[in-house]
Formats: sequence, C-alpha cells, structure tokens
Amino acid sequence: MINIERIDHVLITIPLNTRADARRFYTEKLAFSEILGMHPRGAIWIQLGDIELHILEEDGHQNASGRHPALVVKDLEAAKEFLQKENIDIQYSSKIVGRDRCFFRDPWGNRFELIEFI
Repeated sequence: MINIERIDHVLITIPLNTRADARRFYTEKLAFSEILGMHPRGAIWIQLGDIELHILEEDGHQNASGRHPALVVKDLEAAKEFLQKENIDIQYSSKIVGRDRCFFRDPWGNRFELIEFI
C-alpha cells in the first residue's frame, strides 16, 4: 500500500519554443505567481494555491510523455518496496533539493511521481 498525503504538483507540456508565451500567459494573463529557480529540465513552476503547476517544453506527445501528477508520500522507501513487490518499474530523474522522489508508469504509460520531503 502507498500512503498518499496530497498532490504536490501537476506537470503539463507545451510545444518547443513556446516557453516565453507560456510564462506570459500564466503570470501576466492569469496573474499566477512564478516560483523562481533553476528547475529540472528548464521547467517553469507556477504557484496555484497550495499546488504547483510545472510547465515543460516537450517535442510532440509521445507515449513516454513527461506529463504527470506528483503525489506526496509519508515513506518513499516503503512506497518503492511496494512497487518492486508488484513488479512495477521504478525510474529516477534529476535531484531536487529537499525532496526524494521516484517515478513509475501505469500499464497504459501514464507517469506518476512519488515525493517525500526531507
């Protein structure tokens, strides 16, 4: 069993070379606040209440898309043990300060991130 606490963020994708337009749309047109920083893969992070929206340029919408919800867990090691027991492949990505994380995909290719704040 994976003990989920809450959704941390949702990542959406935009076409290549549209980053500036996306930043303007979300921060100027919709008046959301940008979370400044050097984010993984050059993503734009936007604050939406207590949830973050991550925006990433992606070439096309392949089956291995980077779009995903991120779920905060109480014990990432226990969650990984559960996934391994169920023969679910665990993937890793770049490191983020203050967070341990991993990814997995459901049988249809949907990507999920599990995060434990440290």
